[in-house]
Amino acid sequence: MSPVAILAPYDKSGLKNFALQLAELEFDIYSTGGTHRHLSEAGLAVQPVSSLTAFPELLDGRVKTLHPAVHAGILARRDLPAHMEQLSEHSIAPIDLVCVNLYPFRETIAKPDVTMQDALENIDIGGPTMLRAAAKNYPHVLVLVDPDDYDEALDHLAMESAPGGSEDYRRRLAAKAFQHVAAYDTMIAGYLRRQEAGDTRQAFPQELTIGLDKVADTRYGENPHQRGAVYRDPNPTAPPGVVGAEQLHGLAMSYLNYFDADAAWRCAIDFDEPVVVIVKHGTPCGVAAHDDIAVAYQRAYDSDPISPFGGIIAVNRPVTWDMTEAMRGKRYDIIIAPGYEDRALERLRKRKDLRILRMPNADRAYPEVEFRQLLGGMLAHEPDMARGTDMELRVVTKRAPTAAEADELRFAWSCVKHVRSNAVVIATGRATIGIGGGQPNRLWPTQQAIERAGERIDGAVIASDAFFPFARGDAVEDACRAGITAIIQPGGGARDEEAIEVCNEYGVAMVFTGTRGFRH
Repeated sequence: MSPVAILAPYDKSGLKNFALQLAELEFDIYSTGGTHRHLSEAGLAVQPVSSLTAFPELLDGRVKTLHPAVHAGILARRDLPAHMEQLSEHSIAPIDLVCVNLYPFRETIAKPDVTMQDALENIDIGGPTMLRAAAKNYPHVLVLVDPDDYDEALDHLAMESAPGGSEDYRRRLAAKAFQHVAAYDTMIAGYLRRQEAGDTRQAFPQELTIGLDKVADTRYGENPHQRGAVYRDPNPTAPPGVVGAEQLHGLAMSYLNYFDADAAWRCAIDFDEPVVVIVKHGTPCGVAAHDDIAVAYQRAYDSDPISPFGGIIAVNRPVTWDMTEAMRGKRYDIIIAPGYEDRALERLRKRKDLRILRMPNADRAYPEVEFRQLLGGMLAHEPDMARGTDMELRVVTKRAPTAAEADELRFAWSCVKHVRSNAVVIATGRATIGIGGGQPNRLWPTQQAIERAGERIDGAVIASDAFFPFARGDAVEDACRAGITAIIQPGGGARDEEAIEVCNEYGVAMVFTGTRGFRH
């Protein structure tokens, strides 16, 4: 009896050659609808699946392979005589190979005018069912979902000693098939959930799967002894982020390159005005806003001239020649921006050790839900969309901030939410001049920020991502003594009144946001 293959992939890349090679291996080939036409037009001897089932396609093609003649042939265990006897009794041929990939649900829902009916019609039913059946019976059935696997599968099928390959090889393909179906179902479930915007039961369902597409292996993970890879969210409504950036120049991105570039880009798109962000080890060391992007870069660099070496620059406007002129003599690992002047790009490409990334746009786009892995589970929350420009500030001191101070306070708040907690940012002239964070208390980051600001601190403002737990003889008084004129903080601490008293004594304005800005 000749081996039997069912070929019904939506993606027909390489399918004609694959089917030709199967025919040379004496496979009887069956297929459905468009695949049958595609192969028949190429002159291949292919039979319709209806010749197996003795039933025509029903319901406009919704029912083609959902039939015992197909699924019994796939699921029968060759090592169980009772199974084989039942196949013989009902004149059902065992099926040895299933090659299927699924309807283009992702491409369908990416269309701007897609309707729910369009989406539903592009949910594959028969394909996933065949894949799951074949993967379940992988010791006896070879299952393929990826055209890139065709050549290797043919090599294994040609081996007389182990037709179809070793059990390890078949198991690997079965795992890939189950993952393919799981990712497909995850996308469908996510699409249906998104139709209920604002319903937290939909954003945080009782059961949740995450479907991702692999972009690349990284050279290693966080450290050289760790393996790593980067994945993309295939959801067409997901923000592209740095994973969707076009790399114009430089070495392949590493695990930490992606991590740091993401931190820099998130900060840059939190501002409507032109801004430059310099990040090192996942946290900003300089942020500055100015209509001239070259001036913004220089002020961001001047915030902390030591830390930027080997860091990441993110710009929410096109990079200009003048900005590259300001960058002369400074080494960076990555620059990321929505565009580059031609001369600027030509100049940057001369840096062999610089990765140049171009973002599709500089829109402020975040995922619907952000995840962080725990041992044994995941945390999930909504992204922090709050920023200083949108906040109502509550004045709590005798002196209210001037209009200029209020503008600086809002800028500083938009910066501090991107610094590792406990986070403190000192700013003046719409540029950071001192940043402290990542410490177990709030005093040390305040002292770090004050030290880095140095003599520039006189007349500057300070932002804290959470309330000050102590004031007198601590962070608040240190800031007031150093020359700060205004403070922005969430409020809500047990010693708020003490902090207000200290500020009043020094003539410093303080405002509460009522909103915390932690970033751990």
